[in-house]
Amino acid sequence: MKTLIIGSGGQLGKALSSILENSIPLSHDVIDLRNVNNIENTLDKYSFDTVINCAAMTSVDKCEIEIDSAYYINGLSMKYIGDYCRENNKYLIHVSTDYVFNGNKGNYTEDDISYPINYYGLSKLIGDTYANSYQNSLIIRTSGVYGAKNNFPLYVIDRLRNNSGINAFDNYYSPVNANVLAHSISKLLDLKLTGILNVSGPRLSRYEFALKIADKFGLNKALINKTDYNSVKFIAKRPYDSSLNNEKAKALLKFSFDDIDYNLNEFKKNMDNLI
Repeated sequence: MKTLIIGSGGQLGKALSSILENSIPLSHDVIDLRNVNNIENTLDKYSFDTVINCAAMTSVDKCEIEIDSAYYINGLSMKYIGDYCRENNKYLIHVSTDYVFNGNKGNYTEDDISYPINYYGLSKLIGDTYANSYQNSLIIRTSGVYGAKNNFPLYVIDRLRNNSGINAFDNYYSPVNANVLAHSISKLLDLKLTGILNVSGPRLSRYEFALKIADKFGLNKALINKTDYNSVKFIAKRPYDSSLNNEKAKALLKFSFDDIDYNLNEFKKNMDNLI
């Protein structure tokens, strides 16, 4: 089975490309999701059975400013990808986000009603809607993916190794390591599930997560300060508790993809390999 990976240059896309045999990686240099009229022509160049779309414009504040780009990349492109899969009988996995929820309650299940409070979340929800209109698709909602570059754990490690303080917010999410998420998706490929499935890490505040990172890497936790997330005015609003409920996925996958120690061990192993 050949799997085409859209967004192979991102953290999850790179992890998937390294894990999945017979994968076809497509970065944004190869497929520009802003040019929706060229999506079909690009996909037609390859032979594959499954599409995994993990491409996204993920900067929450940038999405609030560059609305058109966010709409095309996160939203409208899924109409064209979904249409192609429908017309050519391809299985589709679309990777989505916890930010489709407003964060008022947390522990969101697959059945909870989406209500985004920023344009990133709205644009991703538009993409979800298009993906869900294709009956042979699975939407995977996840949270706080971290891999080998540009993420919260690396920021924490860099600051603490330089004896610099960190202000870590008290709002909640469900961070997951990119390799762990990719491994979970690889297991789901054989199941050919449809609908929506949450696959993420455990519910943690960013402050709690920073403490666990410090413990794992033997760094000074005293430099980490708990900070009210309302104390900083971002361009875009953030949900207070966008954590996801993983019970459905845990029953299916039967391994501890949401265990924080397992996730951080995988993250540390990947970092050690890069040194």
